[in-house]
Amino acid sequence: MRLTDASVAIRPRSPWEALDLGVLLARRHAGLLLASWALVTVPLFALLCLLLWDYPGWAIFTFWWLKPAYERLPLHILARALFGDTPSLGQALKALPGLLGPQLLASLSWRRFSPTRSFDLPVLQLEGLSGQARRQRLVVLSQRDAGAATWLTVVGVHLEMALWLGLASLFYLLLPAQIALDWSWQNLVNAAAGEWLWLEHLFNLLYVLALILWEPFYVACGFTLYLNRRTALEGWDIELVFRQLRQRLTGVAYALLLGCGLLLLQTPTATMAAESGSSPLQVADPMGPEAARLLKQPLSSQAAQDSIGQLLEQPPFEHRETVTRWRFGEQQVEEPSEEQLAGLLELLEKLFKLAEFWNSIDAVALFFEALLWAALLGLAALLIWRYRQWLGAFVGRLGLAQRAAAPPTRQLFGLEVAPESLPADVAGTVERLWAEQPRAALGLLYRALLSRLLDDYRLPLHGAHTEREVLRLVEGLEHSELSSFSQALTLHWQNLAYGHRLPPDELRQTLCQDWRRLFDSGVRT
Repeated sequence: MRLTDASVAIRPRSPWEALDLGVLLARRHAGLLLASWALVTVPLFALLCLLLWDYPGWAIFTFWWLKPAYERLPLHILARALFGDTPSLGQALKALPGLLGPQLLASLSWRRFSPTRSFDLPVLQLEGLSGQARRQRLVVLSQRDAGAATWLTVVGVHLEMALWLGLASLFYLLLPAQIALDWSWQNLVNAAAGEWLWLEHLFNLLYVLALILWEPFYVACGFTLYLNRRTALEGWDIELVFRQLRQRLTGVAYALLLGCGLLLLQTPTATMAAESGSSPLQVADPMGPEAARLLKQPLSSQAAQDSIGQLLEQPPFEHRETVTRWRFGEQQVEEPSEEQLAGLLELLEKLFKLAEFWNSIDAVALFFEALLWAALLGLAALLIWRYRQWLGAFVGRLGLAQRAAAPPTRQLFGLEVAPESLPADVAGTVERLWAEQPRAALGLLYRALLSRLLDDYRLPLHGAHTEREVLRLVEGLEHSELSSFSQALTLHWQNLAYGHRLPPDELRQTLCQDWRRLFDSGVRT
């Protein structure tokens, strides 16, 4: 396996991006994958149908149970195609018997219902691991992408069923109408008659065709999840960068070696200097072994040792230090010096100062108490400022003094809500307009309601409020009749204003009666 021959970009990806890569890889080799899967599975299904003609349910169940065996062929094709060695259809089919041998019984028994089957298959088939080595390898690989492999299996099951039902529905829609009318569904489900077994086998064949479309993609997605996990664990992307760098530098290195060789050929040698009658000057080393100072002095081992000792006793090598410490037991205790006594007295003075500090800790506690009270008052002020509008709506009900409020807004939701813009008898005007202009009638009633909420109930409404927020403020008034009237009127107003649905005629009398009951015959005083 050479990473430089990979047909896809080798880099760490997220699990979902790795699944997308699997779909793209399967689409690139879709012809070979679908053809190989069909040539293996369709003849096997035909053989099962012949052997179990009277038991179509067992035939399709046996075919479904053998799915892990079929999945080894697409993985073999994808593993070779990834590194530029795409096999032909004949080569892939010849390799199938050798692929079925390793651990087939385990794949068809206790590993059959593994939700990470597509993610685990490359460990068995490509790495050839089994037993304890396989389990340890799967533990390492499953630390990150096992969840995505499980979701791949869950989505794959639902997609298989959807494709199967879709093909069955398409088959039914393509039937001639006369045949569909002549069918008796009671006869179709009568298994004892045995006349409709061919139809059950036909529907089973539709499931086989659905697997031809989906299973290669399922195997490809599990394979790319496996590649993505190995890339993250083994640093394939880093290794690939170094290999590419080495390939680029190889030609440069050869050129450098050739240049150095040419430079060496041009350098004059000693032979060339002798031939030219010249030689380099010989300079004697004054500190060498032939120096006069070394030839005239005797040197012995003892003299050398004494000389070394004298050097070590002189600065900067000499560093003498006297250490005095307490000893325990029977060891001789030295008397403390005056400096030690002075240090002890200084330590005691520090201890006394520390004791005086703890005596003044009450001042520190008082400081923190004041700090906490200030924080509490600041929090209360913040809450009052945050909910000032809500408090302002109920300050009148609490009997507290209220400062002069700003004049209420005169336009909400694009509607004029000033009292002078409304008729004196709102309900009578609504009844007259309802028959010819229901939108104007409902709009007038809704504007009148907003005006009364602003002036009579002092609700803090403004242009940023929505109809739903107005209803919440009305509910806060704890006036059940007003709340019910407001909800009914708002609902029908929204249906007419936004949905263009006319209100029923009997609603006019109900709304006008409720208005008169709530707002004193509809006449503003």
